[in-house]
Amino acid sequence: MKTIDVNDVIDNAVFNKFHWKVLFWCTLIIIFDGYDLVIYGVVLPILMDQWGLNPYVAGLLGSSALFGMMFGAMGFGMLSDKLGRKKTILMCVVLFSLTTVINGFATTPWEFGILRFIAGLGIGGVMPNVVSLMSEYSPKKSRSTLVALMFSGYAVGGMMSAGLGIWIVPNFGWEIMFYLAVVPLLMLPLMMRFLPESVAFLMAQKRKDEARAILNKVAPRKDISDQDDLVVPPTTDSKAPVLELFRGGRAMSTLMFWTAFFSCLLMVYALGSWLPKLMSAAGYALSSSLMFLMVLNIGAIVGAVGGGWLADRFSLRSVLVSFFLLGSGSLILLGYESPMWFLYTLMGIAGATTIGSQILLYAYVAQYYPVSIRSTGLGWASGIGRNGAIVGPLLGGTLLALALPHQMNFLALAIPGAIATVAVALVDRNGFSRKSGARVGSVATAAGN
Repeated sequence: MKTIDVNDVIDNAVFNKFHWKVLFWCTLIIIFDGYDLVIYGVVLPILMDQWGLNPYVAGLLGSSALFGMMFGAMGFGMLSDKLGRKKTILMCVVLFSLTTVINGFATTPWEFGILRFIAGLGIGGVMPNVVSLMSEYSPKKSRSTLVALMFSGYAVGGMMSAGLGIWIVPNFGWEIMFYLAVVPLLMLPLMMRFLPESVAFLMAQKRKDEARAILNKVAPRKDISDQDDLVVPPTTDSKAPVLELFRGGRAMSTLMFWTAFFSCLLMVYALGSWLPKLMSAAGYALSSSLMFLMVLNIGAIVGAVGGGWLADRFSLRSVLVSFFLLGSGSLILLGYESPMWFLYTLMGIAGATTIGSQILLYAYVAQYYPVSIRSTGLGWASGIGRNGAIVGPLLGGTLLALALPHQMNFLALAIPGAIATVAVALVDRNGFSRKSGARVGSVATAAGN
């Protein structure tokens, strides 16, 4: 009989087919999540014409799902501590998929908005639980890469939504885009069978036999027997008061992190909700406008993976400042008439640098604060940022209602990027040390919070 440290087994495991399975199912769920979230931007031009929506109402409808995401992330995050990651994830999948399918039958903006809010609960609830599950089972040396790959599923889902919309919406109507959300429901039996439960949850529930069986799949060479005692070292997490974020010379940096989170998410969700409509208003055909949204999400995949790779080799500060500058510059240039290939290139850069920056911001915050207040710092930065996500669609609606020149619309969307650049540059360098051993892999823990 020997004592087995559960965390040590997972951290030092050799990547195998079990890890592939976890990566596949977590990424697939995130893809479905991303499809359901981006779908509004795809159908928005048609909805505004069909229902006669003014831009302000359209902006509110776009924000309804984001309000739901905010409450869903908090509510289902706590619920998973009682029910387990797996059950909570499956509940969220059913909630956002079923509600999205029903959304296709909506006949009024009120019905549509309420259903989008409910779908947002599931969309928001999935994220922290799936990221935590992927992080928990990833070997330590490849954690940042695996979480970045999984994060790219959001962009893949958005790309699928835009790609299908180019063909489906003009030919068959916007409703079909929502009916397609039935696919995750059809795959639910497979998820129930192959998605593993969290080992940490199993240990907390004293279900050591189930935990032992999973660990033998995680690290077959360990050959953990029934006689071996599994243990989980106590964590150092603490619920620090918010005031701690402003002590020890951290006040300025805390405010700058909040500013950067708010500005970045504002850009991401303003573009995701309004890009096709803005391009349509500029005279591009609907199919071309949706193609811009597709390219935006292709760029996001590159930014999610490439940003993690760059941050492992250079300072997070320099990568973030570069990303925000590139993002703002590309958005400004998008407002001017250029060859299509150049516009698509700019859109790809915008996708890579805005969504990629969001992931890196989680890592930066995680590495800046000491362990005792890290969860508090992440929670508040993420919460403030979520308000930016809600404001984003409202800003897009306001811009359209003002009927500004095309260049001014994209200049307005670039301003938050410039603000985020300054904010990151003003973060106290002393709070971040690459010599501390903290790496971009902290993004896994960050997103889980």
